[in-house]
Amino acid sequence: MQRATAPYILILPSFLLAAAIILWPLKEIVSLSLHDVNRFGMLRDFIGLEHFRVLFADPDFIAATWRTLVWTAAVVLGTLIVSVPIALILNEDFYGRGFARILIMLPWAISLTMTAIVWRWALNGESGMLNSALRGLGLINTNIQWLAEASTAFPMQILIGILVSVPFTVTIFLGGLSSVPDDLYEAAATEGAGSWDQFRLITLPLLRPFINIAFVLNTIYVFNSFPIIWATTQGGPANSTDILVTYLYKVGFRIGRLGEAAAVSLIMFAILLVFTIIYVRLAMREAKA
Repeated sequence: MQRATAPYILILPSFLLAAAIILWPLKEIVSLSLHDVNRFGMLRDFIGLEHFRVLFADPDFIAATWRTLVWTAAVVLGTLIVSVPIALILNEDFYGRGFARILIMLPWAISLTMTAIVWRWALNGESGMLNSALRGLGLINTNIQWLAEASTAFPMQILIGILVSVPFTVTIFLGGLSSVPDDLYEAAATEGAGSWDQFRLITLPLLRPFINIAFVLNTIYVFNSFPIIWATTQGGPANSTDILVTYLYKVGFRIGRLGEAAAVSLIMFAILLVFTIIYVRLAMREAKA
């Protein structure tokens, strides 16, 4: 009996601490979302789901929600596609591999806000490095206002999101690749399997648990990512690059509608919770199969 209950007793303090850290703020946010709240966070009358009704009637909120889904899907999938070949290359034995790994990991050590600010300078429509480089190569004749229009600003923000997410994802994949025994590749080569067959039949299946981890963690990080959008365009022009987290910031701290901001945060929490539950269940079902 003691042996059966010992694990639960050991994890109980950590569980209670995590519950306190998560559940108390969640309770406060729920309370804010159901009451009329002044700019100083003081609760007034109970109004039920009125804040949610106002949000779903706001076209800017609906647009920010769809844009958040596009932003998250594009950055996460783009990161996975780019990271796999990079990890495969860095897993090979070649001269300077250690230095190459350091170069890939360095951006991870830099503040995301600072990275976004550097990219804002690089994408400046008048004196940015990107326009200068493209003019020097003869690819453009006039400057492109990269961040002045949503048609160019949002794709560039997605590109920045992919670039800053690659180091973390490559680290996860390198950990997975290091656990694959070399004997499997040697046996496959003996049987006549080429590089593509080895990747498709050995590397990819054994790397799948690490791809799942990278997919879930990157989805959570990117969905809640604030610095890239805010540091480059602050959701502009005309709210055309707003995602939910920047919309929440504007509603809560610029306009002062804290009740609606709390409702936005609950909606974001619900979206991520539903996604995590569905994905984990699908992954578990696939593992059992």
